Amino acid sequence: MDEIAHTAARLVVEDGLDWGAAKRRALRELGLPARTALPDNDRVEDAVREYITLFCADTQPAELRALRGLALEWMERMAEFRPHLGGAVWRGTATRLSDIYLQLFCDDCKSAEIALINHHVDYDPSTVTGFHGEDVEALSLGVMCRELDVVVGVHLLVYDLDDLRGALRPDAHGRSPRGDTAAVRKLLREDNGTHDEAIQPVR
Repeated sequence: MDEIAHTAARLVVEDGLDWGAAKRRALRELGLPARTALPDNDRVEDAVREYITLFCADTQPAELRALRGLALEWMERMAEFRPHLGGAVWRGTATRLSDIYLQLFCDDCKSAEIALINHHVDYDPSTVTGFHGEDVEALSLGVMCRELDVVVGVHLLVYDLDDLRGALRPDAHGRSPRGDTAAVRKLLREDNGTHDEAIQPVR
């Protein structure tokens, strides 16, 4: 199980795969049967943090800061839709290959899409699985991150306003799964660029 987790962690960091895809590819790389039991996401996250500490300590903190700064820009642009940052950029395990996931909570689920259209922002719509297992509309953009000189995927996941009630409930480890604009600003203020702070789990 640990070997799968560590192989998946390498694929997450080096290839930018999401955790599900990384675990499945790890099975193939290790020559294990497709039905082999997989490590849970907490174990993979621990392995990702270990990998970053060992191999990316000189680069990852600055990359994470740049992505959080870009996320904050878009949260401010979409402020009327109560944006919350989730995923690796929130949790502190993101690198330059990571995408940004912003969850919007709207009175009218079409209003965020209309806002992008009104501001002449190109996007690709799709349907993804939400944090309750339901179908959620995703509006995906390619945004240039000036600090990293790369185009970053920014995914706006559109939820109903009522979904906000349970969105901030801590996980089994007491960690918040996402943060609002004020929380992201606080992370950026606290992040002085040291590696240890940059990859600590968000509480």
